[in-house]
Amino acid sequence: MVASALERPTLVLNRNWQPVSVSTVARSLVKVFADSARIVDPHDYQTYDWADWAELVPKGDEPFVRTQNSRIRVPEVVTLLEYDRVPVNTVAFSRRNLFKRDGHQCQYCGCRPGSEELTIDHVMPRSRGGGTTWENCVLACVACNHRKANRTPREAGMRLLNTPKRPRWTPLFAARGHRIDSWQKFLSEAYWNVELED
Repeated sequence: MVASALERPTLVLNRNWQPVSVSTVARSLVKVFADSARIVDPHDYQTYDWADWAELVPKGDEPFVRTQNSRIRVPEVVTLLEYDRVPVNTVAFSRRNLFKRDGHQCQYCGCRPGSEELTIDHVMPRSRGGGTTWENCVLACVACNHRKANRTPREAGMRLLNTPKRPRWTPLFAARGHRIDSWQKFLSEAYWNVELED
């Protein structure tokens, strides 16, 4: 229980309460203990330092971290005391992130056959100068990839469901598929409209 609780995601806000990243519970608790962050109760927006938070008793089946002498509630949101910038992050091109962007769905026929049956298709084939970029790669099921072969979608008579583009980085993209309902109070609706199943 301790390991999984310490690895849960925590939304990190800057001192202006803008989302800047997603961290683990372990890192967030270290920041609170070091007095560089406060825990935010998403229900009433009250903030807690380490001493105040440590006195709160976990309710029912609420996740917690067991220490030598007590149980510490798992924070869902923390706010940094000094940091006020909003970092400019970009999403690195990787197989995992491509699966997130395309929602584990073939971008030609729309099927969701499972990760093993999905391939990375180059819209403009590599043999014809197409690069391995966000704008030229999509997920395709084996059947669609075979049908398209070494052609463009237009030449193969196939349509893309979505125009491939670099996804916008959000704290949710960094959360690797975790959705915590209390974060909704701190994130705009635009964040929630991104498909992030892992």
